[in-house]
Amino acid sequence: MNTELSDITIGNGRVFFDPDCPLCASLAARFRPILRSRRFSLLPALSGPLGVPLREMLLLTPDGRIYGGADAILHIAGYFWWAFSLRLLAGIPGMRERLRSLYRWIAAHRRCIGGRCALPRRPHWPGWLPLPALPVLAFAATARAPAWLDMWAIAGAIFLGCKWLSWWEGPRAPLGRTLAYFILWPGMDAATFLDSRNVPAAPALAEWLLASAKTALGAVLIWGVASRVPGSEPLLAGWIGMAGLIFLLHFGTFHLAALGWQRLGIQAEPIMCAPIAARSLGDFWGRRWNRGFNNLAQRFVFRPLRRRVGAPAATLLAFLASGVVHEAAISIPARGGYGLPTFYFLAQGAGLLLERSRLGRRLGLRRGVAGRVYALIVAAAPAYWLFHPLFVARVIRPFLEVLL
Repeated sequence: MNTELSDITIGNGRVFFDPDCPLCASLAARFRPILRSRRFSLLPALSGPLGVPLREMLLLTPDGRIYGGADAILHIAGYFWWAFSLRLLAGIPGMRERLRSLYRWIAAHRRCIGGRCALPRRPHWPGWLPLPALPVLAFAATARAPAWLDMWAIAGAIFLGCKWLSWWEGPRAPLGRTLAYFILWPGMDAATFLDSRNVPAAPALAEWLLASAKTALGAVLIWGVASRVPGSEPLLAGWIGMAGLIFLLHFGTFHLAALGWQRLGIQAEPIMCAPIAARSLGDFWGRRWNRGFNNLAQRFVFRPLRRRVGAPAATLLAFLASGVVHEAAISIPARGGYGLPTFYFLAQGAGLLLERSRLGRRLGLRRGVAGRVYALIVAAAPAYWLFHPLFVARVIRPFLEVLL
């Protein structure tokens, strides 16, 4: 919908929503601070500016135009740099009409009581939509770019989609803290980070020294070791450089970021928690390795599926989902090695089920030396499948050449 009206509004526009619609009211409460930061007024109204009952959200702009539904959302998105992906998506031929149809379908399928539409809870689809859409856009945008740039674009898109999902299902927070969560924190636990009631203790000096040492180790591996590997051993240089990147970012810089937020009174736990000290494979994946994505997989994949198919099948499906995500960030940029990251994560799921089985308990795989050795072998031995040679040769090695 796009029409004109002679009324002049204040700021960048007035957004009208139906206050008798629980879905609309919930979305209005969540986005009011964000819209206010761009001088949009959010107004409850049983009828819109034209005096007719609201069938969709309406935006009245200062120049007298009225945008409805998907067109209103796209117009507002132009005022936020972080919503650029939505504008890019709408720019694809035929996509704007598909977004309008999607909006109309949602409006038509809400349950209506007494002429007023209502939903018992906040819909989940807006939280999930960016997760498949953003990587597709990133892949299309970097189709002719170097493979390493393709990797970072797809990985960044997946990361942003996961952040959005965790934020959508989390608590509301002021705009500044919300932007900090999206831009300056790599974790995925929005409920913890955005809750001002969670005030951690100031980190100890030893934590700062440890995080700094891991960051320095990553830099040494990249610029001090990988750079000295003979050109006849490109895979060795790639593996060393990749280990350096992991130490520089995941173990080092991200740990420093967590300590910085803790120092400012915001609860932010490091995403890596001494994985080498894992007492079992379950301890490794559940508590120690990349806790941001693991928490997301637990919350949005494993727990919902466990109620439907049981814990063993849900475990394998959660690891399968991890495999698909890593295929997108590893095999697609490498243009090869398809299926190997998925096999790696399915092997982790199978190893975890064995650990929890009667045989695993009899062998003591969940504790002691046996548990530690088992976790190390299962997690590390098939890592060749996860970071396969094509990925190292076609993506990591060219990226290291840019760094070096």
